[in-house]
Amino acid sequence: MIRVVVDDLAFVAADALVRPATAHLEPTTPSLRRLEQVGGPTFWQQLKVQQELAVGSAVVTGAGELPAEFVVHAVIRSETEAVSGSSVRRALLSALQRAVDWQLSRLAVPPLGVGPGGLEPEDAARIVCEVVVQHVLGGAAHPSEVSIVVESEQDRAMFEGFLARAWT
Repeated sequence: MIRVVVDDLAFVAADALVRPATAHLEPTTPSLRRLEQVGGPTFWQQLKVQQELAVGSAVVTGAGELPAEFVVHAVIRSETEAVSGSSVRRALLSALQRAVDWQLSRLAVPPLGVGPGGLEPEDAARIVCEVVVQHVLGGAAHPSEVSIVVESEQDRAMFEGFLARAWT
């Protein structure tokens, strides 16, 4: 099941939250800092990496005090590689593969790649919807429930429109 919900990602109950991140696991937008605040010191300490991660990869950490057990960090940009449709697509595919590997049933996914220097909201919505629907249609057992978490009713309508097109 794929649904679009208007909520704050930091307060969505799920097995795992997908968090767009840089190659150093830094948040890609100021609004994603709330995850660090709600997750607390246990979560924040897990965000330290020894070396830069590859753009398009995804790594799993604990979620600290967040209402999820895990956070899947989808690496969408680095100091040398800007956000692009390709990096968002690759990172989301990697995040979905981590859900399969870790047998995560309920996944919460925000729009990936939006924000300053990022994708247009419509492009991000199209990519997220296409990738998630293709994953489900491919027969993957996990996740069985994907919640696309957006900030407004306008965003919900846009994502639901792209979801409907992705199913056809």
